[in-house]
Amino acid sequence: MDRRDFLKKGTTAAAGLAAAEGLGAPRAKAGDVGENAKPIPRRKLGKTGEELSIVGFGGIVVMNNSQSFANNIVAEAVDRGINYFDVAPSYQDAQARLGPALEPYRHKVFLACKEEEWSKDGCLKLLDESLRLLRTDHVDLYQFHGLKKMAELDQILGPNGAMETFEAARKAGKVRFIGFSAHSVEVALAAMDRFNFDTVLFPINFVLFSQANFGPQVIEKARSKQMGIMALKGMAKTTWPQAEKSDHPHPKCWYQPADFPHEAALGYRWTLSQPITAAIPPGDERYFRLGMDIGQSFEPVTEQERSQLMAGAAGLSPIFHLGTA
Repeated sequence: MDRRDFLKKGTTAAAGLAAAEGLGAPRAKAGDVGENAKPIPRRKLGKTGEELSIVGFGGIVVMNNSQSFANNIVAEAVDRGINYFDVAPSYQDAQARLGPALEPYRHKVFLACKEEEWSKDGCLKLLDESLRLLRTDHVDLYQFHGLKKMAELDQILGPNGAMETFEAARKAGKVRFIGFSAHSVEVALAAMDRFNFDTVLFPINFVLFSQANFGPQVIEKARSKQMGIMALKGMAKTTWPQAEKSDHPHPKCWYQPADFPHEAALGYRWTLSQPITAAIPPGDERYFRLGMDIGQSFEPVTEQERSQLMAGAAGLSPIFHLGTA
């Protein structure tokens, strides 16, 4: 099961686990973090002039949760120094939850949205709906979401493609910057060749780098273009075994995450130690909170820790591979 199929599934499993483990209620509120706690640091976002918190807030965190949960965890995230929020229409009800929760802080955060409609008219419809649900007149970054095939890129950049909507929206002030996310090295490299994107959001992960050579090429090219680089899947580990694909303890992770908390923390620190701006933790509340904790006390991985991670990655099946475009 890939990410798109995963997100199209019903919400029963996620709701059931939340009820069983008490994940539907926030465990901390803004203000619970001590006054002397170090805020999550920020890094420059390529040549945009913006600075983002190194930990991003992925909209899946609030997906299929109550509005009160969303309000509290967004307030906590802002209080701990997060200013980078990312969401997409495909995240079920996440936009409807994030909009009201983020409204009090909209003036001081960087809001990114992604879409998966490659036609000009379809993209415009999604953008207007996102702005309505997110209760804002613009998004700071608008991205093509999860590009996997060259045919998708061809449609986006072709006549009546979604790029026409993106560029018109930027001129109209509905969008400030234009970026993309991808699950294919080949498509990501081609996209950077064919358009002057501001940012790229890409899986940057210790298993992918060491077992599939998946990702370093994208970082290198993006840096040469002075693009902002954001990371996904820093806490991912491998694919689910066949027997666990539809029945596992992490309903918001379509992949098998690294073991909680030590391996996941080490993997996330490895990702944050790469030349990137920020990394978005998994949408599972436990992993997201771990990400916030790591951000507030972040130290780059040591050589010994890197060797430990790579030894643990040996022989694992990567969640993405080269040559899939």
